[in-house]
Amino acid sequence: MKISSISLLLLLFVAITTTSSAHNITLILTKHPEFSTFNRYLTLTHLASEINRRQTITVCAVNNAAMDDLLDKHLSIYTLKNVLSLHVFADYFGSKQLHRITKGTTLTATLFQATGEAPGTSGYVNITNMKGKKVGFATEDNDGHFSSNFVKSIQEIPYNISVIQLSNIITSPAAEAPVAAPADVDLIDLMSKKGCKEFAKLLQNTQISKQFIDLMENGLTVFCPIDKVVNNFLPKYKNLTKNGQISLLLYHGIPDYHSLGMLRAKNGFINTMATTKGKNNKYDFSIKNDGDNVKLETNVVTAKITGTLLDEEPIAVYKIDKVLQPSELFKSQSINSDDSAMGPS
Repeated sequence: MKISSISLLLLLFVAITTTSSAHNITLILTKHPEFSTFNRYLTLTHLASEINRRQTITVCAVNNAAMDDLLDKHLSIYTLKNVLSLHVFADYFGSKQLHRITKGTTLTATLFQATGEAPGTSGYVNITNMKGKKVGFATEDNDGHFSSNFVKSIQEIPYNISVIQLSNIITSPAAEAPVAAPADVDLIDLMSKKGCKEFAKLLQNTQISKQFIDLMENGLTVFCPIDKVVNNFLPKYKNLTKNGQISLLLYHGIPDYHSLGMLRAKNGFINTMATTKGKNNKYDFSIKNDGDNVKLETNVVTAKITGTLLDEEPIAVYKIDKVLQPSELFKSQSINSDDSAMGPS
């Protein structure tokens, strides 16, 4: 009986600590409209998902006016990501910790440093207690000039996440340096050389590859079934009409970038390149996470991501172990079927 009681207490402790460690920076900042621009750019740069997956972190937000000053510099989205990543610390600093820094000053690593984008140690931030109980923030090499000060605590979940407001953006020539866009990627060549040659052929044969390529600049995620899977599926594929084949291929693309970390943090339905506004033609599927495994459920089949061909913003390409079959095309699995998509048996 004692063992059962102890086990129950341990389970409760694990449940409580697991729940308390979960955080969502987007939801936290949504409660404060004065940080809406900062919040939006955390999402656009995909830093929000990186923040959410880390267990100990400090986010230094600035208000909309301070973000307007930053945006007036007309930096690229890639450079903006570096600037904002300088405002995310890989350690916990609540209000109390900031005002009780040992010896009055410390250096802390940021996501800018952690990503390897920062030259040398330019991704470290100096935090210093100043006169009048002020707390200053600047890059490591600041010549005694602090470009930003602590304003207030927005939300603290010790020692998981601290969200604080700074008066201004922390200025950094290194973070604001121009960043080149990712090198051009030959999508068809990439898939052909890494186990998805048959799927790439289908894209070329139907001339659908152009629709995928057109999305690469702004954001694209592709799930490509491996060659063996495609070859086994070909009899079903050939029994589809031309429109059905096109819809099936488009069903394997998402018109947005989703890193593996973002997919692991997501559970729920997602639209695809085949999605239409028609009630019976949603062409969506559900993302389900099972530990480190990411599964894609279509109501007809459940596929699993088995490898990554490319995960470099704004493009991600993943290998999957099954062809994704939408219920709109395969009516035997759903009452909401597109009869016109199937060819004669």
